Amino acid sequence: MSMAMIKGYRIARGCCAAMLAAGLLVSCREGKNMNAKTVGAGAAPKQVMQASLAGQWYSGQREALARELQHDLDQADGAKLPDVIALIQPHAGYRYSGPAAAYGARQVQGKTFRRVLVIGASHRRSLPNTVCVPTATHYATPLGELPLDRNFIAALQQFPFVRSLPAAFEGENSVEMQIPMLQQALGTFTLVPVVVGQLDPATVRDVARALGALVDAGTLVVASTDFTHYGAQYGYVPFTTNIAENLRKLDLGAVELIEKKDVDGFNAYCERTGATICGQVPVSILLALLPPAAQAHLLKYDTSGARTGDFNMSVSYVSLAFTGAWPPAQARPAPAKPETTLGTEDQKQLLRLARQTLEFHFLKNRKATPVDLGIAITPAMQQTMGAFVTLKERGDLRGCIGEIFPKRPLFEAVMDHALNSALHDPRFSPVTAAELPQLEFEISALTPPRPVASYHEIVLGRHGMVLAKRGRSAVFLPQVAPEQGWDLPTTLTHLAQKAGLRADDWKEGAEYLVFEAIVFHEKK
Repeated sequence: MSMAMIKGYRIARGCCAAMLAAGLLVSCREGKNMNAKTVGAGAAPKQVMQASLAGQWYSGQREALARELQHDLDQADGAKLPDVIALIQPHAGYRYSGPAAAYGARQVQGKTFRRVLVIGASHRRSLPNTVCVPTATHYATPLGELPLDRNFIAALQQFPFVRSLPAAFEGENSVEMQIPMLQQALGTFTLVPVVVGQLDPATVRDVARALGALVDAGTLVVASTDFTHYGAQYGYVPFTTNIAENLRKLDLGAVELIEKKDVDGFNAYCERTGATICGQVPVSILLALLPPAAQAHLLKYDTSGARTGDFNMSVSYVSLAFTGAWPPAQARPAPAKPETTLGTEDQKQLLRLARQTLEFHFLKNRKATPVDLGIAITPAMQQTMGAFVTLKERGDLRGCIGEIFPKRPLFEAVMDHALNSALHDPRFSPVTAAELPQLEFEISALTPPRPVASYHEIVLGRHGMVLAKRGRSAVFLPQVAPEQGWDLPTTLTHLAQKAGLRADDWKEGAEYLVFEAIVFHEKK
């Protein structure tokens, strides 16, 4: 992925750190409480995203739409499955795919899910290795408004492949066609609509890992796709006789691999057959996300050709459910530890890199490369890690900016944040060349953040922490609480206040991530 596709997330730390969301640097001054700017329902006025296909792909009248959907739900038969955690659902107009989609919706009808994550593919935009989330706080269809889960969305926005792109949802049936059917079946829930672009296999697995840290027992995941698009209009005519029979064979060949949760086999099948499965990427993400014990259940197979009697142009529809259980956050596999530790010599070289990057800036007025500085990059320095660079002058903070979520080699993060801390920390005037001899550089190399079930799992002095609630969030590095002499309740009180929340909002309803840091600094 090119760097132009990556949004940086810089975080400034004084007596605390406040998170940077959607490209806005937020910070707080030493000794003062300031509300953090964040993206989310708790920080922004109500903003409603209107369904754009109502009245075109389905009825725009509430009563008529509810009647149509309920009729399809009532016609869907078969025994109900226990513990449905995910669905694969079609997304054509309800006239065509509604009866098939109703089989999946019926499986969750009357159940309670706190959140529904809908993953759809982009049909109209080129979005290489990009995942799109909305900026709105609510989503409205003729059946009513749904709140968006801004905490979940804000957590996703920490990853470099995620963009806030409302235009990706305009006219995008892959997401929109799922929502009224789910409203009719479930009633009220919080919604996470996601549009994914054209992802390579590595990014598919990165997205699945990101989602895997956030879904829980209260989450229903819906992967949106139609299956084979057959006919000259779609540029796909692999056979001209026994079309219905051959389509079924082709589609169920893909279903067989989906049932095995074989993401590589599924993608290879699509490549080998040319099967025009428009939601191949959402299905691949779901397969990579599902827990090993999840079981697949084919609920319904249908085609538009069978409904219209015209197989010269036909789209196939599959409704498929997965049963099982999402693992609780504390039971998820811990992020892989770096293969190489940061030895004393690596730490010295990184500190040299930080200082000399700033020196080179003042000397040459451009950003240095390691070659410019004559510093060899060791394997340990190439690890993908988050990092902060802190500058102190005679013991006082002079600048600190960093990134928590690992997205690039450690040495690159150190070089960038040496400049950012010196020149772009909004709490201070830019560092001058004359100050360089008085500056002391400190680097914090971070392990990947991981969720914990509650604040009781936070270990002061060991864990850095991110608190998120109602779309607001804030972060402390591990060294903050010991430096201030705070116990855990005091730390969390300050953290909640820095996020713009009430002092006791950390006690209930907040979500937490923790990380650790290797901290090293120049000896003066």
